[in-house]
Amino acid sequence: MAEHTIHFEPDDRYHAFLTICKKPVHGTGVLAGIPVAVKDNISTQGIETTCASKILKGYIPPYDAHVVTKLKLAGAAIAGKTNMDEFGMGTTTENSGFGPTTNPHDTNRVPGGSSGGSAAAVASGMVPMALGTDTGGSIRCPAAFCGCVGLKPSYGRVSRYGLIAYANSLEQIGPMAQNVTDVSRLMQVIAGYDRRDTTSYDRPYTLIPDAHISGLKMGIPEEYFGAGVDPKVATVVQRAIAKLEALGATTVPCSIPSMEYALAAYYVICTSEASSNLARFDGVRYGLAADTKKSWHDAYREVRRAGFGTEVRRRIMLGTFALSSGYYGKYYAKAQIARENVRKDFARILSGVDVIVGPTMPTIAFKLGEKSDPLSMYLSDILTVPANLAGIPAISVPCGKVEGMPVGLQIMGRPFEDERVIDVAFAYEQAVST
Repeated sequence: MAEHTIHFEPDDRYHAFLTICKKPVHGTGVLAGIPVAVKDNISTQGIETTCASKILKGYIPPYDAHVVTKLKLAGAAIAGKTNMDEFGMGTTTENSGFGPTTNPHDTNRVPGGSSGGSAAAVASGMVPMALGTDTGGSIRCPAAFCGCVGLKPSYGRVSRYGLIAYANSLEQIGPMAQNVTDVSRLMQVIAGYDRRDTTSYDRPYTLIPDAHISGLKMGIPEEYFGAGVDPKVATVVQRAIAKLEALGATTVPCSIPSMEYALAAYYVICTSEASSNLARFDGVRYGLAADTKKSWHDAYREVRRAGFGTEVRRRIMLGTFALSSGYYGKYYAKAQIARENVRKDFARILSGVDVIVGPTMPTIAFKLGEKSDPLSMYLSDILTVPANLAGIPAISVPCGKVEGMPVGLQIMGRPFEDERVIDVAFAYEQAVST
């Protein structure tokens, strides 16, 4: 990106934003004057933050999230708050309480989710950079569907202070941009230790991406090219892998047996944590107001029925059931065992290779309304949730198109080796742009 101030001119034909800061405030620093969009589940002092949920309509945080503070210190201009699946629960951004975002490549298709607004804002050129969050693929999915770059950092690499929680043990704030260099640049600003986040590690990020990957070993899991993956998508990704081989990398076939249970384990864990986290939204302290003349039970029930959308209510009920007496051991405890098996499988494979490579998503972006069945929607996350369960870094970089729609190449690495996955993504990006 050129080192000059960029004027933000909103043209939100894709409903990427829920709030636009028409006169964004900025200062001096490495991002001076550059507009950065912020997903609407990240707290912004003085700017409405709703998580795309009616239950938080009108809520204005009294403080900034750690990452927003870091953006301001770097001189960035907060362009606005982006649309998302309500509380981060979705793969299409159709679950927003304020209407869906559309894909800049085809407005009849979804942008992916849950950070669909951030991806659409970047892919359409409205902003060069954005922040998203990734609980089970919510940065990488929309990056793949919209044709931009998105990084899910290692768990603990970026502070979650000020993030309105969905599933604490899985989610991470991460950068999205039009190219790998800008993802790296934004990561340099937001990464590092924060004492207010007990899961935060003192691992600052200072990488200038390097395209030299000769001798790199890439693990290619058979499960990432198996049942459910569109053969056309697989072909595009295999071409991208061949391009990396031409740069001097080598491939190593591998298998992740725990993938069989990863998706089920993820949905038990994330819905259980959501059930606990969202219990605080009662219409009393902030957001949608409860009728205080009614009994607490009636008021609480009514405000949540009116304030939460269908998918959020579904996941709360699923999580409450999984944690309930008599079922905790049958579901939640077993899901944690499966999660540990996923972590061990990735650790085993990554002990012999430098990165693991495959498709980001099994298909191209769906048409609006196409995935009305919740189960079919959940199955779309099969290639992204393992990285969250394992806590490892994963990046999606555009690698071609199918039927005119973008396809993402996913690169995963060892914990806290975010720099390596970014280098590989940069090497690929440079190879195809020359």
